[in-house]
Amino acid sequence: QAQLEESGGGLVQAGASLRLSCAASGRTFSVLPMGWFRQAPGKEREFVTAINWNGGSTYYADSVKGRFTIARDNAKNTVYLQMNSLKPEDTAVYYCAAGSRFGDGVPTTTQEYTYWGQGTQVTVSS
Repeated sequence: QAQLEESGGGLVQAGASLRLSCAASGRTFSVLPMGWFRQAPGKEREFVTAINWNGGSTYYADSVKGRFTIARDNAKNTVYLQMNSLKPEDTAVYYCAAGSRFGDGVPTTTQEYTYWGQGTQVTVSS
């Protein structure tokens, strides 16, 4: 059974940092792009960032550029999201996902991802 499991979320004050981890099991995801999405109550799931299969390419949503960093360790079958300078508007459930296709790209839509974690809650207070 292929699974992704996020961890590291929590309640923090604005300006704080968190590091989310996404541990994969059941198969290797080292040949697939990995992404992070988030969903706030009443809103659609939105793209945050993605990284290609070997970590050579990344892409960030404008809302998090300069504050968030995605990284992966294929030897550990794990992807990370380092979040700095958190803002209240970052509050959401954060999901990691594995892409649907082999390749060098960094897909940015939910339709381009197949495997999803259950999410971890990030709450940023003001």
